Amino acid sequence: MNFNIFKITRGVLLCICILNTVNAFSQAQVCPPNFNFGFGTLTNWSAYTGNNKNGNGPSAIKQLYNTTNSLPNGTFGETTIPEYLISNSGINTIVSSSTDPFGFFPTVPTINGYAYGTSVRLGSTSIASSSGGTGGPSGGYIRGISYLINVPTSAVVQPYTITYAYAMVIENGSHATSQQPLITATLTTSAGVIACASPQYTLPTLGDVNTGGAGATLDTAAARLQGFSLSTTPSPNNNGNAGESRYRVYTKGWREVTIDLSAYRGQQVTLTFEADNCVPGGHFSYAYIALRNVCAGLQITGNVSVCANSDQTYSIPALAGATYTWTLPAGWSFVSGQNADIITVKAGTAGGQITVHEQNSCADLYDTLQVTVLSPGLPGAVNGSASVCTGPNSNTLTLTGYTGNVVAWLSSVNNGISWQRIANTTNSYTATNLTVTTQFRALVQSSAVCPADSSTIATITVNAKSKGGTISPANTNICLNQTSYALLKLGGNTGTVQNWQSSINGGVSWVNFSPAKTDSSYAVNGSITSNMLFRVIVQNGVCPADTSSIAAITQIATPFPAASFSPADTTICFGTTALLNANITTGTSYTWIHTQALSGNTGGNISTLPYPVSVTAAPVTNANYILSVQNAGCPNSLLDTFVVRVLPAINVFAGNDTSIVIGQPLVFNSSADSSATSYLWTPATGLNNPNILRPTAILTDAMLNGVYFKKYALTVKNVIGCSATDTIVLRIFKTAPSIFVPNAFTPNGDGNNDVLRPILAGIQRLDYFRIFNRYGQLVFQTSTPGEGWNGFFKGVQQDTNTFVYMVQAMDYLGNLLQQKGTSILIR
Repeated sequence: MNFNIFKITRGVLLCICILNTVNAFSQAQVCPPNFNFGFGTLTNWSAYTGNNKNGNGPSAIKQLYNTTNSLPNGTFGETTIPEYLISNSGINTIVSSSTDPFGFFPTVPTINGYAYGTSVRLGSTSIASSSGGTGGPSGGYIRGISYLINVPTSAVVQPYTITYAYAMVIENGSHATSQQPLITATLTTSAGVIACASPQYTLPTLGDVNTGGAGATLDTAAARLQGFSLSTTPSPNNNGNAGESRYRVYTKGWREVTIDLSAYRGQQVTLTFEADNCVPGGHFSYAYIALRNVCAGLQITGNVSVCANSDQTYSIPALAGATYTWTLPAGWSFVSGQNADIITVKAGTAGGQITVHEQNSCADLYDTLQVTVLSPGLPGAVNGSASVCTGPNSNTLTLTGYTGNVVAWLSSVNNGISWQRIANTTNSYTATNLTVTTQFRALVQSSAVCPADSSTIATITVNAKSKGGTISPANTNICLNQTSYALLKLGGNTGTVQNWQSSINGGVSWVNFSPAKTDSSYAVNGSITSNMLFRVIVQNGVCPADTSSIAAITQIATPFPAASFSPADTTICFGTTALLNANITTGTSYTWIHTQALSGNTGGNISTLPYPVSVTAAPVTNANYILSVQNAGCPNSLLDTFVVRVLPAINVFAGNDTSIVIGQPLVFNSSADSSATSYLWTPATGLNNPNILRPTAILTDAMLNGVYFKKYALTVKNVIGCSATDTIVLRIFKTAPSIFVPNAFTPNGDGNNDVLRPILAGIQRLDYFRIFNRYGQLVFQTSTPGEGWNGFFKGVQQDTNTFVYMVQAMDYLGNLLQQKGTSILIR
C-alpha cells in the first residue's frame, strides 16, 4: 500500500501494527507501554467521540477521554468507550478474534505468519441522521484514539518504526467526497502533520465530487482497484437516499503500513486513528486497528528454513509511495512481486541472505534475513509386491533407496483413491491376514520444512479361495452313437479351470484329460462305452486348487435317433409359405413342437425306415419350428430347429377411388415402399406407361366399350422377388366436367349412403362444399375431396329435413364451376 492510494481510498476499515525488525539496533528499540493494546485495554491511549455536523477535522464536536482516569473521563483500564451521547459501543478492544459480518475477515489478524494478539475497533453501525437518528444530534458520529510517543534519543541513523495493520468497513452514502464516511491515520509532530505518514480513506466518487451533498456516484472501478469489495451483507440501516439499495456496504481486508520515526529522536509525536460517519450522519464507517509491539526497524517476515525448490512468500509492511528493492540468494528466483512489499520466490538448492531496501519520503529502511535450504530427500521404493491367498497370510515390505526419515506407512484398498495411515516409522512393514488386494507405500520426510513425499507403490494381490463350482447336468444319459445334447457345463466356480478329470470305476481313481482341457464346458461324444464320472480342477491364483461337483454319465445301449433335415433355415416373403423336410433314418416316433401356422402331418409313429416328413409353414413373423424324433429305449430325443425368417410386407397404395370424365388426364397418386424395384399396372388400357409408379391415364369412349367403371391393379416387387398388390377404381362420366350431389342421404349408421358428399367428375380442385340448415346456419363445410357431412351439427344428430348446399370447384381445364341445390336428410 502507498499513501497516495490511501488518499484516494479514504473510508475503508483500518488497523495498526508494529513491525518486528532484526537489525543491529533491535535491543535498544523498545515500543511504548501498551502500544499494541497488549494489556487488553485502552490504557495509555487517549480517546474521543463526537459529532461532525460542523464537518470533520478541527470543527467537529468532541468529547475527550484522557489517559490518567477511568470512565467517565478517561481510558485507564477501560476496554470500551460509548458512542457520543448514546450507550452503543464506539471504541472497544478485541482480545478474542471473530469474523467481521460484512468483510468476513478476522477481527484480529494474522499476516504472513505474524499473529497479532489484540486489535481495537473504532466505530459501529450506529448512525445519527439529520432527523435525530438514535437520539443524537444531526451529523454523524466520530471516534478516535491517540498515543503520545516519546521517541528515544538514540542516533538518528537508527530506525525507530511503528507498524500498524488496518481493515475497514464503509457504507456508501452517495455523498460528495468531502461528506462521505471517512477513516484517517494521522502522525503529528511539533512541526505539524506529517503528510506522507497520514493517509485518509474514503470511497471514491466519479469525478472526485467535493460539493453538492448527496447525489454523487460511487466510482466502483476505482474502488475495486483500491482493494474495496461490495459486501453481500445488507446495511442494517434503511434510511438511505430515495431508491438507494441496502447492498451498499464496502470492505477492505487487512493491510500493513510502516512509519519510521528516527527523524524525530528525542521528540514527542502523536499517532491518531479516527473513523467518521458521513457528515449528514446517515451512513456509518468503522475500522479495525492492530499494532506490532516491535519498534526496532524493518523486519522481513517469512520462513528462515525452507525446502529446496519450494515456493515461499516474504513480506514487509508497506510504505506509502515507497520503492522496494529485493535481492535473493544465488539460485533463487522471483515468482511475483519483485518490486512490491510482498514477494513470492522459488528457493534454490543453497541458502543465503534475502535483503530488502524500502524507501519513501518518510523512511529509508533495510533488513536482511538469513535463510537455510534443506534437501527434500528421496522417497525411495517399496519392494515386496506379491500374491497371497485370503485368510492367514504374511508378507514383509521393505523400503530402499530413500534419504530422510520414515514418518508413516500408507495403505489403500481401493486402488489408491484413498489411503489409510499406518503408525510405523521403520523401513519395513509386515502385512498379515489380508483379505482384499492392498497397495502400500512409505511416507518419507527429510526435515520439518520439507513436505513429506511418498515412495513407489507395492501391491499385495489377495486371491479369493479356489471354489470348484458345480457341473450341470449332474446326471446325463447317453444313447448309442449320440453326439449331441450331451454338454457338461461348469458354473459357480472361483478361479480358472486347470483340467477336467474322468473316472470309470465310480470315483475310486481319476484320470486327467490329455492334453489338458481348460475351458468350462465339455461335449460328451457317443464313443463312450460304459458309465463314467467327470469333475473339474479349479485354482484361483496362489490359493490351493479345489474340485467341482461330480457329473455322472450313464451309457444306454439303444441307438440315438437319427435324421437329415432341409432346409436348415429359410427366408420367405410375407404372405408366402416354406416347405420343411426331414428324412428319419433311426426312430420310432416324431412330433413337431411348434405347430403355429403349420400344415401337414405334425406327428405320429414311424412305420418304416427311412421315413420322410414334410410340412408347410406359413408364419407372418420370424418363427422357429422344432422337430423332435424319439427312438424307443433311448430316453433322449433328437431335436432339430428349422428357422423361418419372414421378410416384412411391402406397402403399396394404388390411390383412392375417384371420378373422371372422358378424355381427362389422370395422374395416379400411388405410393410404395422404397424397397420396391419394379412396378406393373394391369390392365394397361389408357396408361402412358404401365411400368412406373405414377402413370397418367387418358380414357376414350372407344376404350371403355360401354362400361364406365375401370379397375386397375398395381403390383410392386423388391429385389428378392417379394410382391404386393393394391387396386383403384375409376368412375368415368361421359359428361363435361361436373359436380354431382345426391338429393338425399340416410345417416343411420348402416354403412350405406350415410354421408352427404359431392361427386367430382373432371375436377382438379375443390374450393368449398357448404351445407346450410333452414335457418341459414352453416352446419358443415370442407375443401377436401371425398369428405362429407354425417348429419351432426355441434355434436347433435339432426332430424329429417331439407338442407341447402353450395359447392365451388375448378375442373381439370381450369374452369370455375359453382353449384347449389338441396338435399334431404332422411332418418
